[in-house]
Amino acid sequence: MSIPPPSGPQQPEDPYRPPQPYPQNPQAQPPYPSYPQAPYQFWGQGYAPFTPPAPVNGVAIAALVLGLLCFLPAVGLVLGIIALVQIRKRGERGKAMAIAGAVVSSLGLALWAVSLSTNVASEVWAGAKEGASGNTSLSLAKGDCFDVPGKTFDEDVYDVDKVPCSGVHDGEVFGSISLSGDDYPGDDYVSDKAEGQCRPLQDTYAMDSWALTDEVDVYFLTPTEDSWTWGDREITCVFANTDESGTLTGSLRADASNLDADQLAFLDAVNTVDEILYEEPEEYADEDLSANQTWAGEVADVTDAQAKALSARTWPAEARGPVADLVKEMRDAGKEWASAATSPSADEFFDHYDKAYGYVDGDTTVTAREALGLATTPPSYDDESGGESGGSDGGNGSGGSSGGGLDV
Repeated sequence: MSIPPPSGPQQPEDPYRPPQPYPQNPQAQPPYPSYPQAPYQFWGQGYAPFTPPAPVNGVAIAALVLGLLCFLPAVGLVLGIIALVQIRKRGERGKAMAIAGAVVSSLGLALWAVSLSTNVASEVWAGAKEGASGNTSLSLAKGDCFDVPGKTFDEDVYDVDKVPCSGVHDGEVFGSISLSGDDYPGDDYVSDKAEGQCRPLQDTYAMDSWALTDEVDVYFLTPTEDSWTWGDREITCVFANTDESGTLTGSLRADASNLDADQLAFLDAVNTVDEILYEEPEEYADEDLSANQTWAGEVADVTDAQAKALSARTWPAEARGPVADLVKEMRDAGKEWASAATSPSADEFFDHYDKAYGYVDGDTTVTAREALGLATTPPSYDDESGGESGGSDGGNGSGGSSGGGLDV
């Protein structure tokens, strides 16, 4: 059943007017018209109840970030001022950030000025470069002595402590070898490079090989594949104890930095003879007589030449006689080597060979060394050819290092 509309003029229905509730007692109030029971809105279509906030100024954000980082404080200060001008003109937000960025940037500029005047900035930058470059030779130079943090050398080494060479220490640097290339060349390459080039550096740093006792060995601080990526391109040649947990005392350096002219002249002569003795063929005379004869002839020539060099020098009074006695023995040894070079058989070669070696590192040599203030304990040799003095180039380190090598 439909309800007829109320009498009186018809009013247009307000679409936004909420429906009016009916009173509980319909008899107490005049009748109300019936309205459709439809959902209603509080806000008309197309009307925004909230005003959107003003955008934050991007330059103010940049000023604050640069100010806090102190990376480019001058730029942060300029951006802060620009941001304040833009905010005032555009009505944007971010005034507090712009002011904060300008203030912090001003403080950063002041700190930079102080650091530059006190050289702090350069020290910080140097430290940063050193850290970024990894363990490049661990900042060790020729002549440095150091301790490693671990108990032995048989482990990776990422840091060392420099100590005076006069006291007890784990190692002493006698040279370094530079490498190059973008890609790590491999463990074998690094090992071969260390073994081949550290030996000549050893001879020039410790010219008095007699001072290298049986307790001294040669080790290498070598790059690893990981340290290579951080810029490590150097092999460090090191003297250390043959016992990886042992130590050394005092410097082994014996070169122009701490030897006098007479000592240098003497060592140059005897070391030259030692070098040719080290070149003895691997095959014995009964296996390759010709090669041994050629070598013996070379030894005879070198021995005679160095005997002449020692004889021609004017020595201090206390060393004149001992050196003259040594020169005589060297000439006798040279004759034996010359005879070995022309021996028709291996047996005769060995006969002259043994007589010639009888003059090497004998009492006469000890006396001459003592007169010149050099080491007087003959080294022990590792092979029948006269071999190497002191420690051998052996004993592997860990993790990619080569013979005798520590691993950086």
